[in-house]
Amino acid sequence: MNAEEAVARLFELCRAQAGADYIGEAVSQLEHMVQAAELAQAEGADEELVLAAFCHDVGHFCAPLTEHNSMAGLGRVGHERVGAHWLRGLGFSERLAGLVASHVDAKRYLCWRDPQYLAGLSLASRQTLDWQGGPMSEAEAAAFETDPLFADSLRLRRWDEAAKVPGRPLPDLAELEALALRVRNV
Repeated sequence: MNAEEAVARLFELCRAQAGADYIGEAVSQLEHMVQAAELAQAEGADEELVLAAFCHDVGHFCAPLTEHNSMAGLGRVGHERVGAHWLRGLGFSERLAGLVASHVDAKRYLCWRDPQYLAGLSLASRQTLDWQGGPMSEAEAAAFETDPLFADSLRLRRWDEAAKVPGRPLPDLAELEALALRVRNV
């Protein structure tokens, strides 16, 4: 699959999320994705990290949700791995896929490391934390800290948690689509 086809497939799927509930939050799945990317851009993240912020939850909807992989109506168990695998299949980089794959571990790490982060989680995010293994253990945290994507994973996770502002208008996705094409072509 060439870059244009991969990006078209990604954005066709993402645009379909404009009306999809974002697992108990007051924004749609697409609003959440766009807000995460905007937060990354506002902090000066590189284009690959911006796209990872946009794509981090693609695993919730790129494959069928069933009663066996549902987190009681709060999304898909293992969505981070499903999304990373799907993005690799579209030819996106290992770094981008790795950032998508690690955003749940970053949540678990921050909940272990920072009690204020844990206390500030939305209700839905606290509920999914239980499905995701809860806060990391000290040994898990020590291992995660050695991951080359560790720092960027934490940044992405904080954008993920902040990208839940209701009522923000959705921009035209053409700029993000062009960014995705540049990232895919690298």
